Amino acid sequence: MSDSNKPLNTDAMKKSFKILSSAVLGLAAVACSSPEKMAEMAENVSVQCDPAVLEVVANKIDATVSVTYPADYFHPKAILEVTPVLVYEGGEAKMAPFTYQGEDVKDNYKVIPSDGATISEKVSFDYVPGMEKSYLELRGVVKYKKKAIEIPTKKAADGANATYMLVNKNGKADYKADNYQEIIKQTAEGQILYTINSSYVRGSQLKSESIKAFQAALDEIKANERKDIVNTDIIAYASPDGGEELNAKLSDKRSETAEKAFGKVTKGHEVEAPVNVASVGQDWEGFKELVSESDIEDKDLIIRVLSMYSDPEVREKEIKNMSAVYQSLKKEILPELRRARFIANVEYTNYTNEELLTLIDENIDILDEEALLRAASVVKDNASKVEIYKKAIEKYDSARAKYNLGVAYICSNDLANAKAALAKADKDADWQNAMGVIALREGDNAAAAKYFAASGNATSKENAAVLDILNGKYADAAAKLASADNCCNKVLAYILTDQLDKASAAATCGCAKTSYLKAVIAARQGKADDVKKYINEASKDKDLAERATKDIEFAQYR
Repeated sequence: MSDSNKPLNTDAMKKSFKILSSAVLGLAAVACSSPEKMAEMAENVSVQCDPAVLEVVANKIDATVSVTYPADYFHPKAILEVTPVLVYEGGEAKMAPFTYQGEDVKDNYKVIPSDGATISEKVSFDYVPGMEKSYLELRGVVKYKKKAIEIPTKKAADGANATYMLVNKNGKADYKADNYQEIIKQTAEGQILYTINSSYVRGSQLKSESIKAFQAALDEIKANERKDIVNTDIIAYASPDGGEELNAKLSDKRSETAEKAFGKVTKGHEVEAPVNVASVGQDWEGFKELVSESDIEDKDLIIRVLSMYSDPEVREKEIKNMSAVYQSLKKEILPELRRARFIANVEYTNYTNEELLTLIDENIDILDEEALLRAASVVKDNASKVEIYKKAIEKYDSARAKYNLGVAYICSNDLANAKAALAKADKDADWQNAMGVIALREGDNAAAAKYFAASGNATSKENAAVLDILNGKYADAAAKLASADNCCNKVLAYILTDQLDKASAAATCGCAKTSYLKAVIAARQGKADDVKKYINEASKDKDLAERATKDIEFAQYR
């Protein structure tokens, strides 16, 4: 039998195969673990980054990079320096290198064993403009004996999302409101007096000074185009002496005779408005008012009796017990309460906003404090507001104008004058908030936070949310802005907390920044057409148009 026909020795073959396989593996191990081969085999090293897309938070870019070194890759006597580098338009930022060593190196670096390992490191960079378009890479150098061998650079992540920087950092300071009334309620009044226990209207009463003044007032109202009589009240009373039932009947009779007298009083002074007739009975309120305004001895005691007792009979009895005082009451007070009043209820139509603007230019001195404050709120330009508030301070030493002057300067970003004006204003919650806005605009966020906390009003809460966004406390900002009327920052807070439905619902104002934020929402929802639409709208603002070309939010849509 020839050798070719001899049966195979399978045991010998298995043994030979094992020897060969071991040799091959041994060669591979030696090849991959040499320092030079560490550079050649760098593609076997894997890198992951969390987050995969870098993000700027509170002016920092922080991430965790995990590098997996496979088995038999790391030479036992090599040292590897890995330098994280953030490359961006205009430059690059380097961290100090992380250093690792093989198992046989006698040093104090992290050891990478021969059977491989995954090493995670924290990386951190201070944000500088330009990093919106960037990427993170790892640069490595293997050192062995006197050799230094560069290994291929590994890209770890793209960056950097800076959406939070869309926050409006100006802050908001509210003007104090005026008490200007478009319609001013006024009255014109005259009265007739009766003798004790009588409802007869004496002729002299129709010619009294009180009635003459009432008639003159009616004539003035009729001649004044700004005044209108809404209605007139005729109210009859009885003085609170004598029985309650008797006085009620007497008051009713006086209301009847007073109504007839009103017709005579207004003849030639016509009142074209409804007339309401009422009977009060005993006039305890009028009694209290007249006693309070009098010089009667023991008037405080009388008023105390009125507060202690509500029953009319008890009141009258207690007052009559003060015999000396009661004589004064009978002479000075009670006769004035046997009366009927004619009250014309008038509405005065105040200056319109347009008229106020005219008066500001032509006759500012006729305006009172409230009119000046309203006029300042109506004018459009800040310079005019400043001058009107100064006028209100000059004429009326207006506390609200002192504060509002500071706010007007804030709106012009004239912070030096704003601080000077606010130094003379009352230090209330609005003042604390306004000072916080100044600190915010000056970049003193710590001081701003203290002022907003001291204020505690609704607007300061909105402003504190700006600081939350700047500090990376997005959930806190969203909570503060939930009930606020602050469109852009509210939308942004919802985006940053991944509440995209709420962000869309809150995006109600039509400014360019809101359109930009809508584009961000659309990008995160994968709505390409909407991304294009809203970027086009936002591009009316040149800065936003430029930002969109680099914003990583839109990377997949470019």
